[in-house]
Amino acid sequence: MTETTHSFLSRCILLIVIFLGLTFSASSIHADAINDLLGGAKATSSEEETSTKVITTDDTRVSDRKIRSRLSEIFAELETLDKLNIDVNKGVVTLSGEVSSSTVEAKANSLAKKVEGVVEVENEITVTQSVEKRLETTWNKSTALGNKIITALPLLVLAFTVFIIMWFIGRWISRREKLYSYFTKNAFIANLLGQITHLIFIVIGLVLALSLLDATALLGTIMGAAGIFGLAIGFAVRDTVENYIASILLSLRNPFQVKDFVDINGNQGSVARLTSRATILITADGNHLRIPNSEVYKAVIVNFTRNSERRFTFDIGVDAAQDLTEAQQLAVNTLIQIEGVLDDPKPMALIEELGDFNVLLRIYGWVDQDHFSFSKVRSEAIKKSKQAFDDADIIMPEPIYQVRMTDNTSASSTKKKQTIKPATKAKRISDETVDLKPDDTAIDQIEEEFAEGDQQNLLSEQAPNE
Repeated sequence: MTETTHSFLSRCILLIVIFLGLTFSASSIHADAINDLLGGAKATSSEEETSTKVITTDDTRVSDRKIRSRLSEIFAELETLDKLNIDVNKGVVTLSGEVSSSTVEAKANSLAKKVEGVVEVENEITVTQSVEKRLETTWNKSTALGNKIITALPLLVLAFTVFIIMWFIGRWISRREKLYSYFTKNAFIANLLGQITHLIFIVIGLVLALSLLDATALLGTIMGAAGIFGLAIGFAVRDTVENYIASILLSLRNPFQVKDFVDINGNQGSVARLTSRATILITADGNHLRIPNSEVYKAVIVNFTRNSERRFTFDIGVDAAQDLTEAQQLAVNTLIQIEGVLDDPKPMALIEELGDFNVLLRIYGWVDQDHFSFSKVRSEAIKKSKQAFDDADIIMPEPIYQVRMTDNTSASSTKKKQTIKPATKAKRISDETVDLKPDDTAIDQIEEEFAEGDQQNLLSEQAPNE
């Protein structure tokens, strides 16, 4: 299973968890009930509104009796408020007694303020700390909560069933590879389109499930929360997202193919594969080199394999007294006779620069990399050129140093020249057969890896090459 599939399954599991949480929220199980069940802290309002009522100057004794009578009638109908004491004096209501939770306390205050003629409410209610009463209240609330869940269970099951059906339909359609092959020949892009299709069906299933639960109003909240969550995740996995996008762009236009020998920002090796995160190279030492795709996409890439003809160079220093034309011609004739060096383009020998003790010749030759090893042919060219120059008695001098000695007792000075003599000409090495064929060790290693099993590779011969 690929890394992309793992990440997609993780997203699907996350969506299912969100759905389950939303269905319970949508089944009339209110937050205040859960808060009561857990014994939440006393509820506090954000800011009390300034009263716009005008306080009357008339006698309020009759009004006080009406307020007390009305509140008593209301509280008597509510089991949690029927034991509260109510005292009204000149429009000021004083509530006292014990209640089971802070939510009940807040409800009593709210009801008292709604009665006409109430100027202010003095809260002297205390929340009971009795263990027995708390346990009884918690049990009753738990029972009520369980009844609500049982009542809403058939609707929850139906909504969840619709969601699962849409999930499986999306999954089935996302695996129709032939369908997406009409839009793109790139297997990676086709797989990405399938995942997007699957995700669309999941969202449709979620909307249908929320509609059954009459909780479509939560959809806006979900989208907002998902946006904030996605933004936070985006910053957290910025490098991973950047690598993934770079993988898509690299798979659309391949800068290299499998087995190409490339240089990526100074890292050389044969391309093994391109994954959704990194490019894998096999170095000349046989090591795996993993380069993140975000770096590959922005890097300067040298593809040595794209063109089979490749030029090599090396330098030879000759004595300034030598015939330079003769030395140039000898170097060119030597390279022409070496197996693996192309006749077209022709080898060249150019005078690069005049040094302090020699003249530097730069030798150029071309190799067909499909049939010969670049490094082996270059090595053979250097060796043969050295032998040819030795046979022709062309001196390749060593550095020369001048040492000036001054005699303090004499006005004249003498100059002595010390020359490091070149080594005697070595005996010519006998001709021997040299293997100049390409070294396919890295290529064989790549083929073995693909033969072992499932190896993700986004490079395609059908994709355009850069």
